Amino acid sequence: MSIQPWIIYASITAFLLASADCFIKFASGRISSSLGLLFYGACTFATGLGWVLLDRVRGVPFHAEVAAIFYALGVGISFSGVTIGLYATFGAGAPISLASPLVRMGGLVVASIVGLTMLNEPLTLRYGIGMLLIFGGLYLVLTR
Repeated sequence: MSIQPWIIYASITAFLLASADCFIKFASGRISSSLGLLFYGACTFATGLGWVLLDRVRGVPFHAEVAAIFYALGVGISFSGVTIGLYATFGAGAPISLASPLVRMGGLVVASIVGLTMLNEPLTLRYGIGMLLIFGGLYLVLTR
């Protein structure tokens, strides 16, 4: 069985997402949430600017549909909201071993519902069982 490239990318992304949770937990209470968000935004801006400049030097053509620009802005607004929410959650004393799974699995459920209802992705028995296991796992984690 060969591993599809997107699974590798998704696995690396999951690790990076978990590391972001850990860094926010470590910073909570030691930096104001607004300043933490500013540093997050500065890092994402610098990374994006660097990538655009690198593409420019390589001669990669730029393109964007109007709707895609609004979707990209939605990404930025959403991730900024996630950052604020995580600072608030951990600043309120939430343990990372409970809060992070709730945020991540809750997001997974919402994204799955969007995939099924708005993007017409297939609902299979295995998928349904997997979703039930997520709810069961979330219950077990939160009730310890």
